[in-house]
Amino acid sequence: MNDTRSPAPPRRSSEATKAVILEAARERFAADGYERATIRAIARDARIDPSMVMRYFGNKEALFAAASEFDLRLPELTELTGMGESGPGAVGAFGALPGRHIGAVLASHFVDRWEQDDVLVALLRVGVTNPAGAERMQGILRQQLGPIADGVCPDPEQAPARAALVAAQILGMAMARYILRFPPIVDMTRDEVVAWLGPTIQRYLTAEQP
Repeated sequence: MNDTRSPAPPRRSSEATKAVILEAARERFAADGYERATIRAIARDARIDPSMVMRYFGNKEALFAAASEFDLRLPELTELTGMGESGPGAVGAFGALPGRHIGAVLASHFVDRWEQDDVLVALLRVGVTNPAGAERMQGILRQQLGPIADGVCPDPEQAPARAALVAAQILGMAMARYILRFPPIVDMTRDEVVAWLGPTIQRYLTAEQP
């Protein structure tokens, strides 16, 4: 007699199990937001027992923190300046200002990231309504924008404030275009958004303090 039962699924390693949980969590948080997403729903999406989610992450807040750990994939400073390591404005030689197009490069990068990653947009949505989401977004931008501001602004002591100004600008645009969907901004082409956003980012990073 032939055995028609489906074979048992292969056993996953701990890292593979965590990856499956995180992928399911990102999709669930993106669809439902932080408050409505549940450990049980995430476990169901991952086809895993809820106890395993708790085993690896402890609680929903810790799971959200792990699931919302995004690399914005910002360009290296040498790419932004257009200089080699030995040229002015390069890493380790911050005395000179970078090229005039750093704002446009960053604006272009951020617009592409927002438009290619629905989960990143969802994180912004959660950040508006939930302290945990706001803290994650703040941390991501602070950690990844901070070194760029520190490397290119005229006075490194101003770097935290300048990075915060850049973050405010890009988050404001993201809110208007992708969350609130203001018609004039939604109707702009990608290049138009970059053209408006780039000079302001450039000024925040490299202009003398007012």
